[in-house]
Amino acid sequence: MFIPKSNRIAVFTYLFKEGVCVVKKDTVTPTHPNIEGATNLEVMMLMKSLESRGFVKITFSWQHSYCYLLPDGIEYLRTYLALPAEAVPATHKKSSGRPDSRDREEDMGGKFGGEGKPAFRGGGDREYRGREGGFGRGGGM
Repeated sequence: MFIPKSNRIAVFTYLFKEGVCVVKKDTVTPTHPNIEGATNLEVMMLMKSLESRGFVKITFSWQHSYCYLLPDGIEYLRTYLALPAEAVPATHKKSSGRPDSRDREEDMGGKFGGEGKPAFRGGGDREYRGREGGFGRGGGM
């Protein structure tokens, strides 16, 4: 299938930037929801081509293809798009870590109760069901 170079570059740029791409199995849709200019069919065919060359892993579920960029695919897209070696997809970037935690003891009077009340009041499920029982096995009647 012939795909214009501008659309091919748009798809490859999006795939490299995000590291993943979701493609619905719908060949009639005129555009892909995340990529400007490229049709859904073109994105499907490009992902299929990249998978056959071992650059992308595709998982298909519920009429959607989930395409994951592999390390070989990162190198290929870097050379194709002429990107520097420092550029990495968003899925390969290290997160900054967890935010600083607050002290739980000073925060007790806040959102959830305040005085440290138990989560459930009463003596378990006896208060809920009562002593009388109900119908069926072990019922009170």
